[in-house]
Amino acid sequence: MDKRFTDIIQLIKQSRTNAIRAVNAELINLYWNIGEYISKKIEQSQWGGSVVTELAKYIQQNEPEIKGFSDKNIWRMKQFYETYKDFSKLATLLREISWSHNLAIFSRCKTAEEREFYLKLSKQERYSVRELDRQISASLFERTIIGNSKLSTALRESNNELTNTFKDSYVFEFLGLPETHSENDLQRGLVRQMKNFILELGKDFLFIGEEYKLQVGNSDFFIDLLFYHRGLQCLVAFELKADMFKPDHLGQLNFYLEALDRDIKKPNENPSIGVLLCKDKDSEVVEYALSRSLSPTMVSEYKTQLPDKKILQQKLHELFDNETDEK
Repeated sequence: MDKRFTDIIQLIKQSRTNAIRAVNAELINLYWNIGEYISKKIEQSQWGGSVVTELAKYIQQNEPEIKGFSDKNIWRMKQFYETYKDFSKLATLLREISWSHNLAIFSRCKTAEEREFYLKLSKQERYSVRELDRQISASLFERTIIGNSKLSTALRESNNELTNTFKDSYVFEFLGLPETHSENDLQRGLVRQMKNFILELGKDFLFIGEEYKLQVGNSDFFIDLLFYHRGLQCLVAFELKADMFKPDHLGQLNFYLEALDRDIKKPNENPSIGVLLCKDKDSEVVEYALSRSLSPTMVSEYKTQLPDKKILQQKLHELFDNETDEK
């Protein structure tokens, strides 16, 4: 392409993007206004419950070229308005994602906190509807909130942004692994399904390589998976263990972080972070192992099946109850 005209092409693309956003915002406004109008009419007993079906039929018979206004969709507009009418701070977010994204969030999420979490994440990560649906099914909200309380001391104190970057538990249902599997099976599966792996990690992670070679003295060492995180501006080393966490696993990971920081990290980058991914862990053992660690590391477990959302919600309630009791 002729470099003289690249700025013009960029202006055209930006204008198209702005137009799409404006159309989407206007569509969300329309659905909101319809939902508000119907909700208030029914609330004031001016209209009965059957009015939505009657309206849908009226539109179909008198304005057949207008699509998307079945009785089911009109009820969703009413539900959309009633879900968010008392949360004015979310008004802008609602209009920055598509109707399909909004529909997935307000129809599947049970609390205002959960809805706000996915609204912000959908905008930030630019999820497709399919990706958003998967994250809700994988209980990303519950796992993120629970995981924030289990970072190592070095991680908690280094950067507030870290609290929403790493999770206490990762879900790899897309690998289709049997209950008994090796670390090689896990590593090969994650590399083969890198797109889904990045979705689970977060889209700011950039994959550098598997079995990443480090040379220290006359010996070679290999990191299972090495990433770079754009937001944190640091290398992130993942070590995989297809068994229960053991404290001596951390020694190996800390050694890798030291080698990365001395020999690989660029001067403008932040200290490297290590994540030990284990099939299972005892939280008390992890707490003891990390309590005096000065390295920015964390221990996470992985699951090969989607989690039981009810169990996670119960853990979340217990966490909130404990925080309330401490206050």
